[in-house]
Amino acid sequence: MKYRKVHLVGIGGIGMSALAQMLAHDGIAVTGSDREKSPVTVMLEKKGITVSIPQAAENVPQDADLVVYSDAVPEDNPERARAKERGIEQFSYFAMLGKVSEGKRTIAIAGTHGKTTTTGMLAKLLIDADESPTVIVGSIMRDFGSNYVAGTGDLFVVEACEYRDHLLELSPECLVITNLEWDHTDYFPSLSALQASFKKAIEKVPARGAIVTNPGNPNIAPLLKDARARLIDYTKEPARDLKLPGNFNVDNARAAAAAARVVRPDLSEERLAASLGSFQGTWRRFEYKGKSPKGAFVYDDYAHHPTAIRETLRALRAKAVGRIYVAFHPHLYSRTKDLLEDFATAFKDADTVLIAPIYAAREIDDVSVSSELLAAKICEHGTQARAAASLDAIEELLGEAGENDIVMTMGAGDIYKVADALVRKA
Repeated sequence: MKYRKVHLVGIGGIGMSALAQMLAHDGIAVTGSDREKSPVTVMLEKKGITVSIPQAAENVPQDADLVVYSDAVPEDNPERARAKERGIEQFSYFAMLGKVSEGKRTIAIAGTHGKTTTTGMLAKLLIDADESPTVIVGSIMRDFGSNYVAGTGDLFVVEACEYRDHLLELSPECLVITNLEWDHTDYFPSLSALQASFKKAIEKVPARGAIVTNPGNPNIAPLLKDARARLIDYTKEPARDLKLPGNFNVDNARAAAAAARVVRPDLSEERLAASLGSFQGTWRRFEYKGKSPKGAFVYDDYAHHPTAIRETLRALRAKAVGRIYVAFHPHLYSRTKDLLEDFATAFKDADTVLIAPIYAAREIDDVSVSSELLAAKICEHGTQARAAASLDAIEELLGEAGENDIVMTMGAGDIYKVADALVRKA
């Protein structure tokens, strides 16, 4: 690439941190900033990448020739403003991924649910098959201890995101679509709007490429009629034994195996099964954390969409002996409001649900929805639920869970810190 020194604003984000590692591996001088210190920023500093905290205009190096920013960083951020003053070129994270994708054989994994796990599985399958892909995934893969794997060839495996049409920035030779439901309701006003974005992505895949998906999915089937690339039905892959629970992970493994066969058609069933069977999973995906002070099993999961919550709790119920306590951190006012009725029925396999204050992220509270409203809706459907004033309050309430009970923290916000705190106290 033509850039020599790149500064990343919001470098502690899971995608941004992977990009930072990739750029540094390619010999580019990388610096970055974030609002607060985190395990990710510590990891980056250990790898020799300078991270400034907090964000400030003076963090932008004088000789930087590119600034990359995450979606969470607004245009009036002081570092972006300083870059504009100096005439430094700026790209969003996904636009930068698009630049990387142009020069590589890209496999992009998209979909509403399961894309992180599927990306991790595919990475392991290809590496175990003696390929050497560059990998960027939206979580820490336990098998590799990072959200980034440095490859030696032109094969690029990347977790894609449909939000704000970011998926369309990529140029995949192989597009994997795990499933499709209405999500990112602050950007896509309807399922059809989301489908329109995926249809463009499907039609962008060249004739020499491949689309790996479930053509029987009613939300996906109508989008495939104008595809130029060959279609591969991942549901024809066999169910394989996994360390990870849940039928949804069986489907993730099917999608990963079908994508691996696109690269390596010679892969035997024995080799695929062995690789997937030893896959360790990723951070915040049905992750076992340890035990609470009273002996409850503590898990954490990133699920923040009703379907993901429902399927994760179904798998958890199959493991449970005692009661299931769920601490849920709703993500975005818009998602909570638009999918409220689905959220209300998603917790039926839990015994007690504690709702944290809604994680606002990029939104402003318009007071039309609240954690109290969500808790009341869940109660209407027969599951005990209550809103809590803070994460600290949730941590205290979860202390009643005892031996043989299960505690699961869920959501895309900071709720995982509650699970960590409970285990530290044990």
